[in-house]
Amino acid sequence: MYELVIKESFASAHQLRGYKGKCENLHGHNWKVEIYVMSETLNEIGLAMDFLDIKKEARVILQQLDHHFLNDVFPFTEINPSSENIARWIYDGMSKRINTENVFVSRVTVWESDTAAATYFEE
Repeated sequence: MYELVIKESFASAHQLRGYKGKCENLHGHNWKVEIYVMSETLNEIGLAMDFLDIKKEARVILQQLDHHFLNDVFPFTEINPSSENIARWIYDGMSKRINTENVFVSRVTVWESDTAAATYFEE
């Protein structure tokens, strides 16, 4: 099994509804995102998937969040824009764009700071 990872970033603001503390207030992050892709096979030139293709699809997903107030972006109008929910949203979006018979998104990690991150994956 092969696993690839790309790193991207975006900047946005959010508020955590129902949170009892500072994070209930409007604040922003420079988010870092790691997207992991797995494949059991390589293509005819020895690649599981081109890193450029993964990055291109990641940018399509992340542009929907970059420099936005996340609470105004669906589904975060209905669920909290927590790191956990953002990781799952990116995972789902990337899976729709790149999953094939041989390649699939294995996990997504979203860093809201240098010391705090959430990862989403399916077993």
